[in-house]
Amino acid sequence: MTSELGPGGHEAGGRGYRRVVTAMTAAGIATFAQLYAVQAVLPGLAEGFDASASTVALTVSFATGGLAMFVLVWSGAADRFGRVPVMTTALVVSTVLGLVAPIAPDITTLMVIRALQGAALGGVPAVAMAYLAEEIHPAHLARVAGLYIAGNTVGGMSGRLVAGAVSDVGGWRWGIAADSLLALVALIVYLVAVPPAAGFTPRQNRRTDRSAGREGPSTLTRLVGAFRDPGMIALYLQGLLLMGAFVTIYNYLGFHMMAPPFLLSPTLVAFLFVAYLAGTVSSAVVGRAIERLGRHRVLVGSLAFMLCGVLLLVMPAFAAIAVGLLVLTFFFFAVHTTASAWVGHRAAPGSRAQAAGLYTLAYYTGSSVLGWVGGLFYEHSGWTAVVGYVVALCVGAGVATVALRPRRG
Repeated sequence: MTSELGPGGHEAGGRGYRRVVTAMTAAGIATFAQLYAVQAVLPGLAEGFDASASTVALTVSFATGGLAMFVLVWSGAADRFGRVPVMTTALVVSTVLGLVAPIAPDITTLMVIRALQGAALGGVPAVAMAYLAEEIHPAHLARVAGLYIAGNTVGGMSGRLVAGAVSDVGGWRWGIAADSLLALVALIVYLVAVPPAAGFTPRQNRRTDRSAGREGPSTLTRLVGAFRDPGMIALYLQGLLLMGAFVTIYNYLGFHMMAPPFLLSPTLVAFLFVAYLAGTVSSAVVGRAIERLGRHRVLVGSLAFMLCGVLLLVMPAFAAIAVGLLVLTFFFFAVHTTASAWVGHRAAPGSRAQAAGLYTLAYYTGSSVLGWVGGLFYEHSGWTAVVGYVVALCVGAGVATVALRPRRG
């Protein structure tokens, strides 16, 4: 099987370009439908296992924490064995674990399965941007990165929506099972569509490289290289702080909306995740905005609007919360699309996979650790404290953007 990669990578309109976009969109759906499958059923888990909000939220944190812990392992494996084999292995293993999760007999077992599933899922986001940077022509990279992240948002939204709606009828187990079946369908689409990598040659082991006279820098050297630029550290902080803010809102909003004065049903709470469509639109269009306005302006402006959306969530009115969630989601994914594509563009070629892995590590550390910390604010001080905590994370991300200001002169 061959790939018709042209000079510089696949260009828009070509068959290879369409196959990459289709495959990576399906991979994003499969990954994020599973990663956050339990988020829409957290209140059901709390009731079913007689546990607190912060305890059941660990089923999210263990998955994203497992992903964060293994993302650098996957990026190293991708250098050795190739991008496509790593992503394929990750999706197959995680889907099998997803089909097992609904039969977990207790919360501890579910957490263990979720941690293993997250560790497996790390193989996709760890290398996806590096794969796209190597296969897609640079002129179209921001656009394709946006489409890939749009697939992530479709997976995140549909997974939460399906799980929430099905759980309202059959309980949380059926909700998670429905998500796993959705991921299985997306996996099949990915397997059919993905073209073999043509812009990357896997590294051999160090002994083989040395004997052939082509030994390159070590993994440690490439990791250090990914930290030398303060702007790269600022980009990692965008992922860490803003993902922590975003997941905090989505973890605990369901508890807030099912309590007085709203008293919404699980199905109605699940429909709030339709706000993810705003992220789908944002991810798909932000590439064009970057081409017109530049990365820095888009990132800073999007962060400011995201903060405005967060502030609306403190109001005790359903309409304000719905609008705030839409604004928050739209501009969070605008920042994430900008920052993640910027990592692939700004990183030194020799450290590109490691930089992508570090961004993903920061991103999911924010989800697992900072997202869980938000639950402590909710349990001890209520929803207003959660919003205040999220505002502080957004302000911290804003301060970090100073290192990304374009140099003059």
